Amino acid sequence: MTSRLRELIQQLGEAIHESVIESEQIAGVVQDIRKHGFDVLLMLEATIGLNEVTKELEGGDGDEEGEVPFNQNDREWLRSLRISVEGEEEGASENDTD
Repeated sequence: MTSRLRELIQQLGEAIHESVIESEQIAGVVQDIRKHGFDVLLMLEATIGLNEVTKELEGGDGDEEGEVPFNQNDREWLRSLRISVEGEEEGASENDTD
């Protein structure tokens, strides 16, 4: 990972932090919780995943017009969210290959 990429990821984390602390909606809910006699400690975790885009995918050479095929990482992440991929057998093993 290059130092520029690390810097960009750090900037992304800072942008997420800023958006949370500046959110009027979050501030309002926190204030309501405090009115009920509780102090609030808000800790959020953001996972940032990077997959290098290959030239093949950049060109949009998917199965159908405008579609880009899922790679194995995409499929595993979707399965972790209990989302199935169209055209993939239900209950497919996580060890399936492309």
